[in-house]
Amino acid sequence: MVSRAAVGEISPMLLTAGRWALVLAILAVFAGRTVLSHGAELRARWRSILALGALGFTAFNALMYGAGHLTSAVNIALLQGAIPIFVIAGAAMFQGADIRRGQVLGLVTTLAGVALVATQGDPAQLLRFRFNPGDLLMLVACILYAGYTLALRGQPPGGGLWFFAGLAAGAFVTSIPLAAVEAGLGRSLGPTPTGWAILAFVALGPSFLAQVFYMRAIGLIGAARAGLFINLVPVFGALLAVALLGEPFHAYHVLALSLVLAGVLASEASARAGRTDGEPPPR
Repeated sequence: MVSRAAVGEISPMLLTAGRWALVLAILAVFAGRTVLSHGAELRARWRSILALGALGFTAFNALMYGAGHLTSAVNIALLQGAIPIFVIAGAAMFQGADIRRGQVLGLVTTLAGVALVATQGDPAQLLRFRFNPGDLLMLVACILYAGYTLALRGQPPGGGLWFFAGLAAGAFVTSIPLAAVEAGLGRSLGPTPTGWAILAFVALGPSFLAQVFYMRAIGLIGAARAGLFINLVPVFGALLAVALLGEPFHAYHVLALSLVLAGVLASEASARAGRTDGEPPPR
């Protein structure tokens, strides 16, 4: 929703670099001593941290922005629903997770809700789906984010803010060349007053709070279970567009949210019954 609002207010790659610069500023103020006290751990892990920040944050956003210029919003929303599929498959293949039938059923149900939102209540649009280069970019973005999700399972116990600070630094460093290319092509747009507000929201909300909560969730319930919640993103995006942008509200919004929530609940019930990721009960 904010990406749409940012058009004409701040350019995409400047927004990408700026969001992580602000996150680092926030961390410096509120967790600077904690980060500095873990300097040795950060130096020891700098290669893997840089890779995670580059793939999970910078590359995913850059590829999605690129896909937006080549393919439709419907295709992007549908393909984003592939992230939990890749996460569950990767958890089974590389981490030995025992994927239960209830989780698969939950995944299929959430995908149905995503498809309903993406097609605006007209499933016949799926028959008109055409694959193009933009879809390939989005598919690569989804694979990278799934890999990032799986890799977070190996985050240091109690890593918390110092580990996230490393990821944010990696994202900022790797986003600078993209912003430089954007400027070199004459497409850079400095933030307007509205652009500054957008940048502040993106830094505090999606970049800081959401990512810290997501990391913590993976630590508590595992990648396969946490990844399924990604399918709530397009549904909540549609509902926020209704609430904040005045877009029309339709019955399919209610049905889509019901399907996604039902799928998440079904998957959670199955996972709790079998403790699929071998996690102890959260403390």
